[in-house]
Amino acid sequence: MKKKLRDKIRPVLQGKVPLELLEKVPSRYQRVGDIILLRLPEELLPYKHEVGAALLEVFPNVKTVLRYVRGISGELRLPSVEIIAGEQKTETTHKENNCLYKLDVAKVMFSRDNKKERARIPALVKDGEIVVDMFAGIGYFTIPIARLANPKKIYAIELNPISVRYLKENLILNHIEARVEVIEGDCRKIAPKLGPIADRVIMGYFPQTYEFLPFALKVLKPTGGIIHYHDIFKKEELFEKPISILKKISKENGYHLKKVLYTGIVKSYAPKTYHIVVDAFFESVK
Repeated sequence: MKKKLRDKIRPVLQGKVPLELLEKVPSRYQRVGDIILLRLPEELLPYKHEVGAALLEVFPNVKTVLRYVRGISGELRLPSVEIIAGEQKTETTHKENNCLYKLDVAKVMFSRDNKKERARIPALVKDGEIVVDMFAGIGYFTIPIARLANPKKIYAIELNPISVRYLKENLILNHIEARVEVIEGDCRKIAPKLGPIADRVIMGYFPQTYEFLPFALKVLKPTGGIIHYHDIFKKEELFEKPISILKKISKENGYHLKKVLYTGIVKSYAPKTYHIVVDAFFESVK
C-alpha cells in the first residue's frame, strides 16, 4: 500500500515538531515538475520550514516546496503561494501523458487531479476535427489534443496574458505550434467572431460555467458538435441539475441537446461537492 505523505515524513520530523502536531501533517500534496505544493493547517504554520525541509529530504528530486496561502481565486484562477523550503524559484516544467507543460506555479494554476481528464479527451477527438478550447490556460487540454490526436486545427482562447505566454512556449516545447492558433482575450467576445466552426468545444473552467455556455454554442457547427462542460455541483445535484442546465440554455440559444455522451466526477472540490464533466452532443434547431 502506498504510504501517505505524513507517514513518509513523520520520522524526519520527530524531535523538530511537537509530537501532538505530527498528525496534523497533510496526507496529500501536489507535485508539479520538481516543485511540491501543499496546504498546511494553522497549527503547523510555525513549523512550515521544518515540514518543507523534511519534504526535500524525502523527495530528493524536488527542488522547491511551497504552501498554499489561499485557494485559487478570481476569474483568472490565480494561486497564492509562498516558498517554505528549497530553491527560490516557482517556474518548472511538468511532464504528463508524454506532454510537457512549462509554468510558474505562483502565477498560474495546475491541477494534477485533472490528469485522467486530460488523457481522456484526446482519445475522443477524431481526425480532422476543429476544436475550440475556450479556457486554454497554459495548454491543459490543447497540448494533449494537438500532440496525441489528429485535429485539423485548435483555437486556443485564453484571457490571462501570463498563461498565454506559457501556452505559446509550450506549443513550441511540444512541437505542435502549427496545429494551434492562440487567441488572447475574453472568450465571450472572441467566440462570436469565430462563428460556427467547431466540431468540439472544451469548457475546462469553473464555477458557473453555464454563464459561458451561450458563447460555446455560437462556435458549434449547426450540423452538430460536442461540448465538454466542466462545473461544480453538490452530490445531490448529480447529474440531473447540470444536464437540465445544458438543456435549458441550449434551447434558449437555438440548439437542442440531442445526446448526453458521458458524465463523470473529475475530483472532489469540497465536502459533498464535486468538479464534474458532462460531454453532450448539440445540434441547431434552426
